[in-house]
Amino acid sequence: MICKRVDEIKPFIVMDVLERAQEMERAGESIIHLEIGEPDFDTPQAIKEAAIEALRRGDTRYTHSLGSRPLREAICRYYEDTYGVGHLDPDQILITSGTSPAFLVALSTILECGEEVILSDPYYACYPNFVRFLGGVAKTVPVYEEDGFQYRPEAIRKALTPATKAILINSPANPTGNLLEPRRMEQIADLGRWVLSDEIYHGLVYEGHAHSMLEFTDRCIVFNGFSKLYAMTGWRLGYLIVPKEMIRPMQKMMQNFFISANSMAQAAGCVALADPTVKEDVQRMRETYDARRRFMIRRLKEMGFGITVEPTGAFYVFANARRFTDDSYRFAFEVLDKAKVGITPGIDFGPNGEGYVRFSYANSLENITEGLSRIESYLATRSRPQP
Repeated sequence: MICKRVDEIKPFIVMDVLERAQEMERAGESIIHLEIGEPDFDTPQAIKEAAIEALRRGDTRYTHSLGSRPLREAICRYYEDTYGVGHLDPDQILITSGTSPAFLVALSTILECGEEVILSDPYYACYPNFVRFLGGVAKTVPVYEEDGFQYRPEAIRKALTPATKAILINSPANPTGNLLEPRRMEQIADLGRWVLSDEIYHGLVYEGHAHSMLEFTDRCIVFNGFSKLYAMTGWRLGYLIVPKEMIRPMQKMMQNFFISANSMAQAAGCVALADPTVKEDVQRMRETYDARRRFMIRRLKEMGFGITVEPTGAFYVFANARRFTDDSYRFAFEVLDKAKVGITPGIDFGPNGEGYVRFSYANSLENITEGLSRIESYLATRSRPQP
């Protein structure tokens, strides 16, 4: 017997696309992956060497349940150097095995059954599942292409009720790649609710720069990690930044359910934040992503996809595909089957994502070029399906 809260979790459609693509590859077909949001770069060498050295010196035991003190201190220095947030204490940092456990810990701490968390629509597909799994209500506020998919603070204000516990922001955003303007962040901070700020794509910004919610309010919980910026997805290393009064409740959850994050990965995280060669590697990755971004935007526009406000962060382009389809799910699998290219249907990211598809440029320029050419050739052979 499967319990209701598990049975009601919705599938992560991009993984369905990926798994179908992998089946096709095992059958001998050549597939270009533009669906998955995972860096195609190797982890910088200095980070790998730090983990190896940790193993050699026997650093293989549990750390403090909050995480190693050196890593928590390094995160404080990073936020001060990067955002001018100089008031953080290492005891406000909690190290987790990736940002997904961080969401479970944080939402479990603040959310009572029936309380609401406001999400943008489109949203990262897993957000509402976290909220619903814990008995909360995922309440969506539509965001629009003409705004660069940014929240309108007045729309959030209208959606607030006495049951609203928190507002979740993600900037740069998945799936849209757009940044939230600091003026809007300040207005959201003034709405009198907890702000949950997912900052996992910080550092992957190509025009302007990202702002941390900690620049605007202390009434927030920040989620961040090493997966995207440092090409460390498989290392499973993330962290929370929270007010001091929340640490002990969250620590009790860590002690009971996770013990601590991986000790070797934490040693490597210290090097990721401070080593000058890593900064050089990250800069090279960022420049490469930017070149891919510019190329992909130009080609998608040439192919007839709509991009009103060009994305400037993360590694995604959320393109309007209404010229080609009214059913993004069917369209994505059609493109996979016929053009042999994986893309993500917009419906994976909420009802307001229907009519869009997400392209990831976390792949080589050669593969992106080939993938888009395959799609263009396929589109030239098909007529738009009738509703």
